[in-house]
Amino acid sequence: MSQFRLSRRPDIGDKVRVSFEFFPPKTDEMEERLWQTVSRLRPLNPHFVSVTYGAGGTTRERTARTVRRILTETDLTPAAHLTCVDASRAEVDAVIGDFAAMGVQRFVALRGDPPEGVGAAYRPHPQGYANGAELVGGLRALGDFDISVSAYPEKHPESPDFATDIEMLKRKVDAGATRAITQFFFDNDVYERYVERARRAGIYIPIVPGILPVHNFRQVANFSARCGAHVPAWLAERFEGLENDPQTHALIAAAVAAEQVLDLVERGVFDFHFYTMNRADLVFAICHMIGIRAGQPGAQAQPAAA
Repeated sequence: MSQFRLSRRPDIGDKVRVSFEFFPPKTDEMEERLWQTVSRLRPLNPHFVSVTYGAGGTTRERTARTVRRILTETDLTPAAHLTCVDASRAEVDAVIGDFAAMGVQRFVALRGDPPEGVGAAYRPHPQGYANGAELVGGLRALGDFDISVSAYPEKHPESPDFATDIEMLKRKVDAGATRAITQFFFDNDVYERYVERARRAGIYIPIVPGILPVHNFRQVANFSARCGAHVPAWLAERFEGLENDPQTHALIAAAVAAEQVLDLVERGVFDFHFYTMNRADLVFAICHMIGIRAGQPGAQAQPAAA
């Protein structure tokens, strides 16, 4: 598939279910922007919102503080990201207990990136969970949680091949994962082929597409190169010459992401997870374009096709 084409069925907004990802703020200014974003997106009635950990679990306290504020000041359902980098099992289990005591029942369980960031060598803690599958098993042993895990339509950069990558996802599912959320991608054929591989391997949990609105094409292209996500030539052409034209860039970005979602809906996908980058405008515009309106009841997605 070279590119998407915008189409619209009148009933799409009633079927689509969305979730949003935020990251914990580092400064007062970033915190203000985050809560402006939360306030702007809350009326869209997301299925849940997730709050990330930094590389190596470096934002653990800020993640907990953000989750607690979502619980106490909004009617949103938070999912806490959890990693096993640089932590013993006892330490991770204590964090799980703290979140559960707050009232958190949803987790996004990830092996996590090392403190050095994407591309650095991963070294399991000698007394810790070795990988995402073990972390899911630890979560499942501690409670009846809703557990999301990661999936990689273009395979994880550290996986030698797709068979190894799918086997790791299968291990996470067998350990008790509820759903998988994919790394962002820009070619829907890639996602569809990945789902087919997973189904052939006996993986039947929902595999929710992760959608990344392109706030800054150059930054997205650079990050994609580091994490193994392909940027199609047609997408680069859409943003060509817009480096100093942020308004047109935003219009194109909203249209591209809406086209991608609508094309996936045509393929039978109804659950979507948006990487918001703590910015509301593009995500709100995309949701509006696909038929989601502020205040409408959240639709029950149909996960069998996803």
